[in-house]
Amino acid sequence: MVKIDAALPFVFTFDPATTALVVIDMQRDFIERGGFGETLGNDVSLLHGIVPTASALLAFCRGKGIEVIHTRECHKPDLSDLPMSKRDRGAPSLRIGDPGPMGRILVAGEDGADIIPELYPIAGELVIDKPGKGAFFATPLGDHLRQRRITSLIFAGVTTEVCVQTTMREANDRGYDCLLIEDATESYFPSFKTATLEMIRAQGAIVGWTAQFAQLEAAWHD
Repeated sequence: MVKIDAALPFVFTFDPATTALVVIDMQRDFIERGGFGETLGNDVSLLHGIVPTASALLAFCRGKGIEVIHTRECHKPDLSDLPMSKRDRGAPSLRIGDPGPMGRILVAGEDGADIIPELYPIAGELVIDKPGKGAFFATPLGDHLRQRRITSLIFAGVTTEVCVQTTMREANDRGYDCLLIEDATESYFPSFKTATLEMIRAQGAIVGWTAQFAQLEAAWHD
């Protein structure tokens, strides 16, 4: 067992044999210049800033034998899994499915919908394409975790307050103990990230725990 004494709001303990790392939506359309995130008016450099820590976390978990799962928010080329209520919100210069600098926006198989090279999956790692914000909705994730007898999940990725938090809440409702690595997640809005971290660990870890990557490393070496 690994025990992170510095986790918030209190000690987080997990068995590496029944734990998976879930890396949420580290996609080019969200992270890189010219992608969907930037067309919405966001400063993508904020999200790109976590790439070194997320990369180190990914390498660390791989080295410790923890299962790694990646997610991508994207839709079928015919957009049959894209509700118009999702496509039509706001007033972006490009909408989901439109041609963009890296292919059609958030469409499976297009360059922009793929994971950034620094965090690219290796052979044997599950990649979940999800049409919603949460990774359990309309995907095989739940069945996969049950089959693998996973009981704890470590989270990284973007954005903290949307897809990461939604997936953590889904996982919490399904009985998983969830740990979010604070410096391996980010938002286009720093205040949203701060508020989300506080919400996750409020009332005695009502959704889950948070910790810094260095605290995870230190706990393993203790």
